[in-house]
Amino acid sequence: MLDERALFLGQWGLRGQRGADGPSYEDLVETEGRPRLRYWLDRLSTDGILAHAAVVYGYFPAVSEGDEVVVLTEPAADAEERYRFRFPRQQRGRFLCIADFVRSREHARERGQVDVLPFQLVTMGQPIADFANELFAADSYRDYLEVHGIGVQLTEALAEYWHRRIREELRYSADRTMAAEDPDAVEDYFKLGYRGARFAFGYGACPDLEDRAKMMQLLEPDRIGVTLSEELQLHPEQSTDAFVLHHPEAKYFNV
Repeated sequence: MLDERALFLGQWGLRGQRGADGPSYEDLVETEGRPRLRYWLDRLSTDGILAHAAVVYGYFPAVSEGDEVVVLTEPAADAEERYRFRFPRQQRGRFLCIADFVRSREHARERGQVDVLPFQLVTMGQPIADFANELFAADSYRDYLEVHGIGVQLTEALAEYWHRRIREELRYSADRTMAAEDPDAVEDYFKLGYRGARFAFGYGACPDLEDRAKMMQLLEPDRIGVTLSEELQLHPEQSTDAFVLHHPEAKYFNV
């Protein structure tokens, strides 16, 4: 699920010429973008660099209380609190808050069932960053730009792939998963045309980056070589984390 447009246009900066004065973006994709992408993927695979990709994820019982989401020690409405996340609410528009998309404690008591909050963390590992840095140190700036961009987009592709894996594991019933609502066309995944959404701390509707430390305690990603710096940044660099909301109305929004 590599987003070629994000790679070629956003990371590599391929820009076509308007009119008849030069190659179009589509021409550059065929003559430069895809051939270079194939070259680098073959090389990174042959050199074993891609073999360091890894994932850690988990499902945690949770309920909401007002503007807060509470991760519980066990799947019972009155279970003890493990971690609490407070989210801001929009001050205009629909006045949305992340907690709106998690079953409330009161509703969980009524139904006898709490909600589930999936967390995931993916990484491409340290070797791809090391390789990109070696290219930069050797003044191979184009190669550096291309490898760095591939690392960024492969990380996003792995996160997207694992989000789908989570939807495949979350079930309405014994024979129907949430992935049943996924689109048929790959490009529609990049338009987020599936049920729910995944959110990362430090952005948009969940701006408090300090909550990342709680997520690290839940997932224990040191098992796959990922650590958290004092500045709350993930290492290796090409790593990304998220929690997943499976509510059908959960989509990205800002506060």
